[in-house]
Amino acid sequence: MTYAQHVRATLALGLPLIGSHLAQFAITLTDAVMLGWYDVMALAAQVLGGMVFFVLFIMGSGFAFGVMPMVATAAAAGDDRQVRRITRMGLWISTGFGLLTLPIFLLSERILSAVGQPPHIAALAGDYLRIAGLAMIPALLVMVLKSYFSALERTRIVLWVTLAAVGVNIVVNYALIFGHWGAPELGIRGAAFASLAVQSASLVGLVVYAIVIAPEQALFQRLWRPDREALAEVFRLGWPIGLTNLAEVGLFAAASVMMGWLGTLPLAAHGIALQISSVAFMVHLGFSNAATIRVGRARGRDDAQALIRGAQVVIGLSMAAVLISVLLFLGLPEPLLGLFIDPADPDRAQVIAIGIGLLAAAALFQVVDAAQVVALGLLRGVQDARIPMVMAGVSYWLVGVPVAYLLGFPLGLGGIGIWLGLAAGLALAGILMMTRFWRMALRQRRGALRAAAERTA
Repeated sequence: MTYAQHVRATLALGLPLIGSHLAQFAITLTDAVMLGWYDVMALAAQVLGGMVFFVLFIMGSGFAFGVMPMVATAAAAGDDRQVRRITRMGLWISTGFGLLTLPIFLLSERILSAVGQPPHIAALAGDYLRIAGLAMIPALLVMVLKSYFSALERTRIVLWVTLAAVGVNIVVNYALIFGHWGAPELGIRGAAFASLAVQSASLVGLVVYAIVIAPEQALFQRLWRPDREALAEVFRLGWPIGLTNLAEVGLFAAASVMMGWLGTLPLAAHGIALQISSVAFMVHLGFSNAATIRVGRARGRDDAQALIRGAQVVIGLSMAAVLISVLLFLGLPEPLLGLFIDPADPDRAQVIAIGIGLLAAAALFQVVDAAQVVALGLLRGVQDARIPMVMAGVSYWLVGVPVAYLLGFPLGLGGIGIWLGLAAGLALAGILMMTRFWRMALRQRRGALRAAAERTA
């Protein structure tokens, strides 16, 4: 394939994935916007509660992310039986992980109080998590099915189901947060009920599609039967991916905790700035998923040239997206931040002032953030997960968190210092992971060239 063909193929696969990630993020975004208009305290509590849920969710999603390259490789090799086995056991192990998280949600108020959060914020976040935590199992199963369909390059169903979920979330939020249409006014608990409804509806939609529209894989036949070999394969690839996800998201969770030490308004500004920067991240995550699938399929065909060209194209597209996000963060910070706060809120001006500095810091780490997530996608495509896990742990926790604390508190830079610490951790991860992938890819190409020379000799 030429580079132009790689660009077209990557965009055809990646754009629906980017759209689905943006739509998925829009669910969290609408929670933040609606709660910000309802009450700043509720928004601050949802920032913390949502972070706790997301940390556990992204860790459990490691098994779904592991399903994606394994299904892509098996499909490229024409092994439909392996596609079914991997996906079914991905559903099994994700259900088990979801059950293990439920006690954490029940004890969330105590946990947040123990790490120094204000009692009233911890109580509100606990109210949110005791309800939203029930959505963990359907949310993880949705991730497995999305990975399955994406690896088979059926990305449009992933996009349409996620877009429908956004609509459900807006309607239920509007009714239950504010008490419209005769519904009770539940505030932050209304947002939690909406999250539960959204994940359950998404799961039903994907299951119906798999049974009615795409029955050829017979995905749910004999779902109840254990498959120890496939279960072990999913677990072996999924657990280091899950811990890698945990290391990265834990870095941002630690930043949220440190922002909470600075006060409610800095925490609210942090939450808004994080929501905005996460929109850009969803674009890179979509390209990262496309990289996993493209590289996984090239690996299944044993096509070293396609693997390298596909990687180059994905990196180039992601860097183009970086330029756009940096221009927006530096050029339009006030309008972006103002979307999240009621114009009549007396704290609006102060929250926006804090947020402008945070968005400037976010603009600085767009390149390294994109580099590390795309590198992770490339490495997952070749089913390399354990060494990247170690790289992530070192980068995020031995560099990112200490630097964030040092800049934020002893050196007195506050929230901006905390965000610069995030940038330091992401930069190191991006350098280490990109270096590892290209060493592996070039080694594979040299091996393919040697094998071709031997065949023609």
